[in-house]
Amino acid sequence: MAAGGSQQALLQRDKLQPGIVHLGLGAFARAHTAVFTENAMLASGDFGWGITGVTQRSDTVARQLTPQDGLFTVTERGDGAAPLRVVSSIVEAISGRDDPGTVVDRIADPATSVVTLTITEKGYRIDPRTGTLNTGDDQVRADLAGQPPQTAIGQIARGLQQRARTDAGPLTVVSCDNLPGNGELTRTLVHAFAAALPAAEAEPLLSWLEANVTFPNTMVDRMVPATTAADLDAVERELGLRDEAAVVAEPFLQWVIEDNFASRRPRWEDAGALFSSDVAAWEDAKLRLLNASHSMLAYLGLATGKSTISDAVGEPAFRTACSRMMAEDALPTITLPAGLDGAAYCAQVLTRFANPALGHTTAKVGSDGSQKIGLRLLTTVRGSLNAGREPRWAALAVAAWMHHVASTPAAELNDPLAPELHAALPARRTAATVVPALLGCRSVFDGGLATHQGFADLLIHWYRIIDTHGLDGLGNEINHG
Repeated sequence: MAAGGSQQALLQRDKLQPGIVHLGLGAFARAHTAVFTENAMLASGDFGWGITGVTQRSDTVARQLTPQDGLFTVTERGDGAAPLRVVSSIVEAISGRDDPGTVVDRIADPATSVVTLTITEKGYRIDPRTGTLNTGDDQVRADLAGQPPQTAIGQIARGLQQRARTDAGPLTVVSCDNLPGNGELTRTLVHAFAAALPAAEAEPLLSWLEANVTFPNTMVDRMVPATTAADLDAVERELGLRDEAAVVAEPFLQWVIEDNFASRRPRWEDAGALFSSDVAAWEDAKLRLLNASHSMLAYLGLATGKSTISDAVGEPAFRTACSRMMAEDALPTITLPAGLDGAAYCAQVLTRFANPALGHTTAKVGSDGSQKIGLRLLTTVRGSLNAGREPRWAALAVAAWMHHVASTPAAELNDPLAPELHAALPARRTAATVVPALLGCRSVFDGGLATHQGFADLLIHWYRIIDTHGLDGLGNEINHG
């Protein structure tokens, strides 16, 4: 398999040496981290950063990549799209579910200097009440008991434990998930796993972790929709070969990384990554502007029959609501990083969402809402309320999420808290009954928000419009209310 953009890397493939283990080998990782890594190798001439990719819940991508020798294509769509390219930075694909022992061995290998991960919020096994590792989770308990580890945190911890025993050298763990303080969070979870081991194992491992492992924070950005059968057919027509692991992405690509590495690393900056001491500010801006707007459009779209994000942002009233949420609710409560123009960033977000070629579905973006709205929307709600302002537009997004929860059968609601959320719902579902019921879910709303009457009133107001007046009523209220 060969194509223009990656020809040089393919010619140098015999020089590739493993240096990275990546957990969570989904489409985003292939379109983002693998591309950045390949570009860095091409720019620097250092080919010591081949990626061992590990799938998590499913072995599909490992089965797709293995017969292709790890090669896959990236197709960009939208203004400024580059030609189709073959990416060759993945040198091995492993099913973490079926071969966890090999995953541990690869992490423990002295040739590995960096572990990266994109496992989504659910993959971290966080206890929402404590913010640390959920040691009551059945799979976490099995990993702690010495079973071949199935969770990403268990695989990392057991790999580091083996690394410590064999004196394999320091290592850096780089989370690339959309979570605030993702590096600090990963460190907390790995250390919590180590601390939960028997004392004879815990004490030496914790000591070794402190001296040898770092967890830099990062912020990543690229929209990568699910690949469709039509996408695969289009790649086959252009390439002349079938690529079952093909991914589609927008042209935009961003990575901000804290320069806190325990040992050697790729020169990602040569590929355009930004190394910054203020990752938190970049991360906060993305979560509360881009990701918050993504969620708002998803839930408004789901409520009004819009199947894609581009369809939703194409509705003038919804675009207005997003613009006003960013400008009036979010930006006044955010400290922007140096060099980021807030108004220009917000405009760019809406332009990116309007790209119809991506086909990003409202159902996909709206999944796992209970895990997302706190970081994306409720932080802005709290900031506005604390400043004495009404979070009118952020409340619309939260009300739309509530409507999605209440109008979707529990068995069809793609959310890890679906049973809990539906158990809280009343039999008769109106604005006046659903809003207080869901506000009472402490896994999502803290006591301060749950008991804030002004916030509740806003939610009831918007929920009633969504539930009884639909798209026309929403448009009228957004534009003239």
